[in-house]
Amino acid sequence: MEYFERRIDGEVKYKGVIVTVRLDRAELHNGRQVKREVVEHPGGVTILPVDEDLNCYMVRQFRYPFGKMLLEAPAGKLEYGEDPMECGVRELSEETGLSAEEWTDLGDCRTSPGYSTEVLHIYMARGLHQGASHPDEGEFVNVEKIPLQTLLDQVMDGQIDDGKTIIAILKAAKLLGLK
Repeated sequence: MEYFERRIDGEVKYKGVIVTVRLDRAELHNGRQVKREVVEHPGGVTILPVDEDLNCYMVRQFRYPFGKMLLEAPAGKLEYGEDPMECGVRELSEETGLSAEEWTDLGDCRTSPGYSTEVLHIYMARGLHQGASHPDEGEFVNVEKIPLQTLLDQVMDGQIDDGKTIIAILKAAKLLGLK
């Protein structure tokens, strides 16, 4: 059996710079009504840049909600209606100064489907060329060159705990034949 829920109505509770929060009333497939909290988010892009020696260019940045520096694949927020590939090209350049000749689509990820509309588009970038980085105002990142095998080991032992980064590393490692 396939289940469904139908939105009856809703009210915006908060409209911020990045997200909008709604409280909806929905009808379940059995006719019962429930409340659903929804965080509307424009989505984003994650890029795992991999060079010819299977080194990856990662960013380490302070993440306010967690109060610490995290190691992540370069990523950024989509503008509403923006093409994910164009966003990926822009974000890779902004955060690392890199451009890429080859882009591989590693698929999409719904980050928290129980309450958020955020979808991340994940890419692997190859054929890298170095240029100058130009991060957004208020964005401070350290770029680190790390072997993909080391990153895979760090994912498996829990040192890397950022979801988008884990997915990008695991999929790239599989495609490139690492174990």
